[in-house]
Amino acid sequence: MECPYCGNQELKVIDSRDVDKGIRRRRQCLKCGARFTTYERMQSASLFVIKKDERREEFNRDKLLTGIRKACEKRPLASGTIEKVVDEIEAELYRSGKVEVLSTVIGDMVMDRLRGLDHIAYIRFASVYREFADITALKRAVDDLVSEPAPPPTSQLSLLDTDKLAELNGSRKARPRAGVR
Repeated sequence: MECPYCGNQELKVIDSRDVDKGIRRRRQCLKCGARFTTYERMQSASLFVIKKDERREEFNRDKLLTGIRKACEKRPLASGTIEKVVDEIEAELYRSGKVEVLSTVIGDMVMDRLRGLDHIAYIRFASVYREFADITALKRAVDDLVSEPAPPPTSQLSLLDTDKLAELNGSRKARPRAGVR
């Protein structure tokens, strides 16, 4: 381990804490005095992903995290939600005890979790993962979601209570808009 600021290898550990199946350490460089944080986590046995074209590549947690983050971009999700989803999927994959897993299995796991988390993120991910060829395939996926109750918002408060919202929606339907015949 070396200091990311000056490259010196003489460091001291200031603080260590257990976090999310790993250890967080605050370190200080003995040369420049800079402080930084490192994370240590147990490296599990290698897991390989079999891609659609039958290539095999080592499971990459960061790649999974990036894909889910893109789907959830600008969505009102609580801090740490995406990391928790990735942790759950990774743990489930390693618990399976398999050395190789199909990429479609991982994609389905992501889809299941996003479906219960945020419908917009689900559709975003599905549009890439399912490779929708046309608008009708996308419409079918949206129609399937519409028939389900929407997942509760995780960090966004409702501006109106449900009774007031229902009252407003009911009054809009009964009253024609001005200028429309």
